[in-house]
Amino acid sequence: MSAMRLDASKQYYTTSSVVIGYALCSSLLAVINKFAITNFNYPGLLTALQYLTSTLGVWILGKFGLLHHDPFTFENAKKFLPAAFVFYLAIFTNTNLLRHANVDTFIVFRSCTPLLVAVADTAFRKQPCPSKLTFLSLVIILGGAIGYVATDSGFTLRAYSWALAYLVTITTEMVYIKHMVTNLGLNTWGFVFYNNLLSLMMAPLFWIITGEYVDVFIAIGGGGGGGGMFRRIAFLAVSLSCVFGLLISFFGFAARKAISATAFTVTGVVNKFLTVAINVVIWDKHASPFGLMCLLLTIAGGVLYQQSVSGVTSAPVQRDSAVSKQDNKSDHDDYGDSDEEKGLSGTFSSR
Repeated sequence: MSAMRLDASKQYYTTSSVVIGYALCSSLLAVINKFAITNFNYPGLLTALQYLTSTLGVWILGKFGLLHHDPFTFENAKKFLPAAFVFYLAIFTNTNLLRHANVDTFIVFRSCTPLLVAVADTAFRKQPCPSKLTFLSLVIILGGAIGYVATDSGFTLRAYSWALAYLVTITTEMVYIKHMVTNLGLNTWGFVFYNNLLSLMMAPLFWIITGEYVDVFIAIGGGGGGGGMFRRIAFLAVSLSCVFGLLISFFGFAARKAISATAFTVTGVVNKFLTVAINVVIWDKHASPFGLMCLLLTIAGGVLYQQSVSGVTSAPVQRDSAVSKQDNKSDHDDYGDSDEEKGLSGTFSSR
């Protein structure tokens, strides 16, 4: 009897530690990424360092037997390349959004993704039209977003251009990646490994297209005072961003296994509120009081949306789980709402 109590106690503390770790990483990640891009103004290089950290992290942990990921094959890489390209575009626009706007703006547009996902699912994936409750939640999200944009004192055409580009690419990524993962049969860490490795390979191309390589070479050569690249604060910001990107992958997957889907969803919602609170407390890069109320309204609409579609998404989740078991992949997770955490890829998010 005492042994059973001891096991139950260990399981309780393990689950609690995992959930707390996930909550801290998720709520802090967007703020840390804003901190990183503010002090290290090289978005292409920053994301490449994050891809490198996550790729090496998964590979090293796999070598030590702490996780299992699908081995790299050119056949799988060829099939997964389009999905990785869409993923890279989502992270690229995400980075530039955080570069030109505050964290609140990022959260508002991130919370608006159900609007486009609902349209895309109905138009392209032949899903049923949204229910009345789902439609109400989408209206609430839209109303909160419009209120936020209308009162945003930091509104600039460049920032909102990146925001719209991010909204389109992240919606495409959600719909396309979910389809790709289901059909390709990679396990969870295999998905992370391929996503980050292929994105890392694409990074130099985007450096050339954007011309960022010129700024990087000037900074490395010492021109312009080094461009702030070698300051301690820049090193700290980049290190935190890379480490937290990898940590949220671990804690996110561990939390999905340790708690129910409902509890995980609730934790994700709480994390958004924590992100808003932390962002307001630590610096002045946030919205006005009315803007914050609109932001909270948008998040509330997202909560209602998740509740309205939970019954619809449960079946596909169970089907994916069955396929995972047939493949004998011990690390497979339910993908249901994994798009919420882009941190699972070891990159910008908050997934």
